[in-house]
Amino acid sequence: MPNPIALQLEKNKKNAVAFYELMFNQCQPALAMEQFVGDEYIQHNPHVGDGKAAFIDYFTRMAKDFPGKHVTFKRIIAEQDYVVLHCLQQWPGDSDYAGIDIFRFDTEGKIVEHWDVLQTVPETSENQNTMF
Repeated sequence: MPNPIALQLEKNKKNAVAFYELMFNQCQPALAMEQFVGDEYIQHNPHVGDGKAAFIDYFTRMAKDFPGKHVTFKRIIAEQDYVVLHCLQQWPGDSDYAGIDIFRFDTEGKIVEHWDVLQTVPETSENQNTMF
C-alpha cells in the first residue's frame, strides 16, 4: 500500500511545478491562481502585494514587460507541507537569476504561502562550479 505522506509530497511537488509553469512560462497567472492556490495566498516577496489579486496584477505586468521570460527547474524538494523549487529564471532584456521559491501547501494540496530569494547569475565566477 502506498505511503499517504509520500503521495501528498509528490502531489505538492507536481502542483508547485504546474503552478509555476502556468503562471511564469505560459503567462497565465489568473488561471494558475484558480487551479493551484487555496482560499488564501500569503506573499512574502517585498515586490509583490499580498493576496491573489496583487499576484495576478504583478505577473500580468511581467508577462507584458518581459515577453519570452522562462523558468527552468533544477531541483524540487518537498518536506512536510513545503515545496522548494531551485530554478533558473531567464528574463529577456534583463539578467538571468538563480532562484529559490518556497511554497507552503494546505491539506488539499493547494498553495497558500510563498517566499523567494533571487541572485543574479554572474558572467564570471571565482570558482568553476555553477549556481545549479
